[in-house]
Amino acid sequence: MAQIYQHTQVVPSQAIDQNGHVNNVEYVRWMQQTAELHSDHQGCTQASRKVGATWVARSHKIEYFRPAWLSEEIAILTWVSNWRRVRSLRKYKFVRLSDRSILAAGETEWIFVDAQSFRPLTIPETILSLFELVCPTEEAAKLENFLREQIWSLNHD
Repeated sequence: MAQIYQHTQVVPSQAIDQNGHVNNVEYVRWMQQTAELHSDHQGCTQASRKVGATWVARSHKIEYFRPAWLSEEIAILTWVSNWRRVRSLRKYKFVRLSDRSILAAGETEWIFVDAQSFRPLTIPETILSLFELVCPTEEAAKLENFLREQIWSLNHD
C-alpha cells in the first residue's frame, strides 16, 4: 500500500489569473481533486458509500512558496497524516517537475459524516485500514524518499 499518492497536473489556461500565474484558488481545487482521486484509488469512496457516509472538508490550510505558470507540469502529492474519531488530516505538496521546486504545501482536515444528515460519524476500521499513515515524525524522510524514487528519477525535458 503506497503511503504517498501522486497526481500530475498540467497547468491549463483557465487556471491562470490576472498576474499571469496559477490562481491561489486552483491549488485548493487541486487539493480536493487529488484527495478524491486518492480516496477512489484506495477504495475509500466506495467503502464510505457502502456505510452511508461521505467526507466533508472542515478546513484547508495552504502556504505558497513559488508561482506556477501556464503549461507547467506539476506533481501533486498527498498522504493521510492522522486519524481521530471522526476526523482525518491529509497533507499535500505541489512540485514543479521541470526544476523540482516545491511550489506550495497544504493540508485539509476532513470530517467523516452520515451522507444524509451530515452528522459526524466515527470512522470505521474498514475505512481506517485502507490507508497507511505518514506520521509527522516520518514525513520529511518519507517524502524525500518518494521524491527521489518516483519524481526525480523521471526524465522531464
